[in-house]
Amino acid sequence: MRLLIVGTLHGQLSTATKMAMNKGAKVTHTETIDQALDTLRMGRGADLLLVDVSCDIGDLITRLQEEHICIPVVACGVETDARAAVAAIRAGAKEYIPLPPDAELIAAVLAAVADESHALIFQDPKMGEVIKLADQVAASEASILITGESGTGKEIMARHVHRKSLRRDKAFISVNCAAIPENLLESELFGHEKGAFTGALARRIGKFEEADGGTLLLDEISEMDIRLQAKLLRAIQEREIDRVGGKTPVKVNIRIIATSNRDLQGEAREGRFREDLFYRLNVVNLKLPALRERPADILALADHFAKRYAKANGLENKPIADEARAYLTRHSWNGNVRELENTMHRAVLLATGGEIGIDAIRLPDGSSYQSPSAHDGVVRQAADAADMVSRGFVGKTVSEVEQDLIISTLDHCLGNRTHAANILGISIRTLRNKLKEYNENGVAVPMPGEGRVQFG
Repeated sequence: MRLLIVGTLHGQLSTATKMAMNKGAKVTHTETIDQALDTLRMGRGADLLLVDVSCDIGDLITRLQEEHICIPVVACGVETDARAAVAAIRAGAKEYIPLPPDAELIAAVLAAVADESHALIFQDPKMGEVIKLADQVAASEASILITGESGTGKEIMARHVHRKSLRRDKAFISVNCAAIPENLLESELFGHEKGAFTGALARRIGKFEEADGGTLLLDEISEMDIRLQAKLLRAIQEREIDRVGGKTPVKVNIRIIATSNRDLQGEAREGRFREDLFYRLNVVNLKLPALRERPADILALADHFAKRYAKANGLENKPIADEARAYLTRHSWNGNVRELENTMHRAVLLATGGEIGIDAIRLPDGSSYQSPSAHDGVVRQAADAADMVSRGFVGKTVSEVEQDLIISTLDHCLGNRTHAANILGISIRTLRNKLKEYNENGVAVPMPGEGRVQFG
């Protein structure tokens, strides 16, 4: 855990630093937001920012977003700073820690950001075989390609490989190639020099240099533009990169892990992905089975998520009723672990009584899941839905129907762009361009992690 503390913490800096270091964190300190951003730009990364509430946290989060620096922010201040605490949370801070700091509270925050959300939970032998292979190759320097449907846990597997590797004490840096606009991805990966392009006001160290000595995860690499793939191939082969606008190559020592929910070999045959890059990445392939193919993991994960979200929401931990457990194992889980996680989060909030019953297992729109055995009811519902949808098309243009379909699918996926693009059968870039157009036209677009639906 790399912790960057910003501000003076009202004279409590040394106490908070010592507490964090006692919990295993590597602590860096800057006095101002500008200094913190300079530190991050120069590649001295962080997994968490602990920021004095007297700083302009809204400005900090906005600037982090503008530079595509994805690091959670926790605010802290004296206990009487109630208004400042509320403003910090509204600005985007994940938590507020009162000062003087409490050792257990700091430990809990660090744990929440570190390992809890990256736990590798499994019981099924099919998943066990993949993990056994991962453990065998983790200590090597081989590049690894992790494949599988969206939501199967590819990033969690990548973090598991890193923790088992000889680089475990160095940085693990993740880049979502689908989430960063094409014209910015090169700078994000390789960095840039001051003045390299409009808006490059200072030198920025890229993810390759930030990951030096550690592991670089290239998430959803299939979405990378084929022209940039050539530069990536050279960087992997030569172990050196060129910053945008730079004149001197920079040596890097990293281990590459890449993920994709597409058939990269097929993409290479179609000319959409470089074949030489595919073979460079695919030294070892860890193919994660879909959740429906590893039924023993369904209940293990369901129990895990039920406990996690009960704790996160301050609720009593309730067991899952037998009827609900039976249903969970029968459901197809097209959204895999991500769908199961969202389902259990809802179930924890909706459960009444002493256990999580089947009535708490709901669809994203709040309606109950239909049991697979109720075949006639499903057919009738499908027919009614199809009729209603087709009648809804009358009087609408093709673009209006397309917009309704995209927004509804994104709503169903709780704002997850990658999942929605897979369901719609379009690339993430096409989806992102459509959503940008809708935003500019004033259409409400669900943000990642949320939908517009209300449960009642």
